[in-house]
Amino acid sequence: MTKIPHILVVDDSADIRNAVARYLEKNGMRATRAEGAAAMDRELAKGRFDLVVLDVMMPGEDGLSVCRRLTAEGVVPVILLTALSEEMDRIVGLELGADDYLAKPFNPRELLARIKAILRRTAREEVHGGAFGGRRLRFGHLVLDTDRRKLWDGREESEALTTAEFKLLTVLLERPRLVLSREQLLDLTSGRTPGLFDRTIDNQISRLRRKVERDPMRPQLITTVRGGGYCLAADVEPLP
Repeated sequence: MTKIPHILVVDDSADIRNAVARYLEKNGMRATRAEGAAAMDRELAKGRFDLVVLDVMMPGEDGLSVCRRLTAEGVVPVILLTALSEEMDRIVGLELGADDYLAKPFNPRELLARIKAILRRTAREEVHGGAFGGRRLRFGHLVLDTDRRKLWDGREESEALTTAEFKLLTVLLERPRLVLSREQLLDLTSGRTPGLFDRTIDNQISRLRRKVERDPMRPQLITTVRGGGYCLAADVEPLP
């Protein structure tokens, strides 16, 4: 039996959340509505969702704070709905680990296409588990536990990774010593192409370096290749 995707639509505007939910249902998906963060939490506690469509500008806990919680827990993919003029919200949202964003007003067909693209990617990840699914990996002075999404540096301390950081690091670990362009990294991590002046990958690399490099200002593990992109400059060893 084919699984019907279940989408949680979180928006304080009843008109928007109802219109989005009805359109998704019309196109073969299940849709649950929530008017804010508290209602979203109640729905998430009831059952599993395949994706959250999340408005940024909401009273109470805003969408960026909600996105930070969801992606830190690795609970569910997130598409942010942002105001057309709020470019910073879109950049911050992607840095926090949102899978994609759409500026209001938007075409519901485009939202549906982006939802389907993310669901296809997450379905592949569930089937294949990535090249290192369920493993511990040593690279440089670090060990990554892919199940717990935590880094160890040989001491008792560990560093948790956000969803975006984990996706990016996994892509690099699967392709050690290979130079990957920003376009390739964005496609591999989120399934989308960069817009003009898109700095998403550069910002995510900078945040990831703070957790993996001994000196983020002089990176040795994730290196920049001028005119090319980024490269994991270390061998990767799966541990038993």
